[in-house]
Amino acid sequence: MEQSFETILARDRALIEDRLAELFRQDTRYACVQEAMEYSLLAGGKRVRPVLTLEACRMCGGRVEDALPFACGVEMIHTYSLIHDDLPAMDDDELRRGRPTNHVVYGEATAILAGDGLLTAAFGQLTKAELPPERIVSAVATLSAAAGPSGMVGGQALDMAGEGHALSRGELELLQSLKTGALISAAAQLGGIAAGATREQLKQLDRYAQALGLAFQVRDDMLDVISSDQELGKPVGSDRANEKSTFVNALGLENCAQLVEKLSQQAADALAEFEQPEFLAWLAHALADRKQ
Repeated sequence: MEQSFETILARDRALIEDRLAELFRQDTRYACVQEAMEYSLLAGGKRVRPVLTLEACRMCGGRVEDALPFACGVEMIHTYSLIHDDLPAMDDDELRRGRPTNHVVYGEATAILAGDGLLTAAFGQLTKAELPPERIVSAVATLSAAAGPSGMVGGQALDMAGEGHALSRGELELLQSLKTGALISAAAQLGGIAAGATREQLKQLDRYAQALGLAFQVRDDMLDVISSDQELGKPVGSDRANEKSTFVNALGLENCAQLVEKLSQQAADALAEFEQPEFLAWLAHALADRKQ
């Protein structure tokens, strides 16, 4: 059965990659910024968030093709956040997904504009979905809340303010729920919205994604300690270098591993009311064991 899940994952990723590659080919008037946007957007990666959107839509009885514009919009916002996260004013990283970061290749000004371009274009991408207008409006509201000051931007602000300070587990969980968890939750809910999910189904998707997002971040903190630059595709030890509090600092590696396992099971359990939850349940456990 696992092989079939891997096949689904590969198929979804291929669908996403093909659509992302088409997004900016129509207009060459801003070639320098376009090249910088595509450099990061088409650099591969796990594509967890857009896959969540597609498979949540499928699980709620919708068509994957209907959710594809939403999935691409989510990935565009995620990519913008990575470009800005790597900037010298933020984490000052020089490696991402095994390649030089955007600002290293194109300079800070172009990298900032590339991130801005992806963020803005993401919402235009949502409007291209061939869905009832009320679903598109709901998707825009959901994604903007997750990406803005009450979500990812707010989490990034807390992350930067926390540098050099020992944060408690509660403070770390709040930070994570905004910086990482909000966009993961939005990705899952956008799939439900595309499918016309009920309010209760959207709540269940949120419970799944919140547990998944926390497990994802805890595992990320672990990999920053136990992985290598080659495996991870970016510098390990950057959290320590930037004097950031992490779950590893707060809990230790062994307790983190136990927490990831517990949260992954909670995520899978949150899908119990759906008819075909197997893929997303498998994905939660697969991400818990990831090496990058």
